[in-house]
Amino acid sequence: MAPDNWGHFHFPHPQAPNRTKNGGPMNTSELPFLSAGDLSRLIQSKEVSPVEVTEAYLDRITSLDHRFNSYLTVMREQALVDAQQAEEDIASGQHKGPMHGVPVAVKDQFWSRGVRSTGGSRILADFVPDEDATVIANLRKAGAVVLGKTNMTEFAITGFSHRYATPRNPWNTDSYTGGSSSGSGAATAAYLCATSLGEDTGGSIRFPATWCGLVGLRPSWGLVSRYGVMRGVWSMDTVGPISRTVEDAAITLGAIAGHDPKDRYSSRAPVPDYRQALGSDLNGLKIGVITEFMDS
Repeated sequence: MAPDNWGHFHFPHPQAPNRTKNGGPMNTSELPFLSAGDLSRLIQSKEVSPVEVTEAYLDRITSLDHRFNSYLTVMREQALVDAQQAEEDIASGQHKGPMHGVPVAVKDQFWSRGVRSTGGSRILADFVPDEDATVIANLRKAGAVVLGKTNMTEFAITGFSHRYATPRNPWNTDSYTGGSSSGSGAATAAYLCATSLGEDTGGSIRFPATWCGLVGLRPSWGLVSRYGVMRGVWSMDTVGPISRTVEDAAITLGAIAGHDPKDRYSSRAPVPDYRQALGSDLNGLKIGVITEFMDS
């Protein structure tokens, strides 16, 4: 449950939106407080449209992100175009899956075609790739709406090396978010996106997820392509979700995982529907522990 007073600023309480008879919010301004999974179901049932969901997030970013500094670049025009396309596809019966029409934020460590991709550094302030990173291309194939590129420490070195404005923790703006996927953590915790992508070499998904009260998942190495990701340590870099619920992490991972010919080390294993494991009985589950990493 989020606090009623985030960082000394008052917000509508995200746990108590008014509902229609079918479970949707009465007011579009409440849409950002729903989980990505709930939004997905409402979009698929046509109770809400991708355009109104995207507009609700963009309005919220405009009015609130100056407090959190979670985004470096907001892709407003492209997001609305993509949302309109998702709406038309769904209306014509071409629903692509659980991420279709769902607004997502992506770390600025990933190439975005035609959009500056800085890696959190002033050195790359004017770098505009001519193609998408595979994870962003996969999100687009899944019908997701990319809202923008999120803030990060310079070249993903965990710490406080922000070359743009320092992200603030939505739970208390006097506190930090954790890094290096700091903007993705802040945006997700402040309900400025439905779910987000981070990158983890030595904790850069897990730190902001922990510090911002979120679900962070560092997938097995190779499960997600690293093509178009600005490298830190090539044998450790891993892209994964930062989300508000486990279900949201599952559907986000399902959209980005899979083999990529452009990343020779990406896994060829089929990508399951990770939601099928939710609620499974943990009896008999075995967890592998590398004892050499433990204190004697």
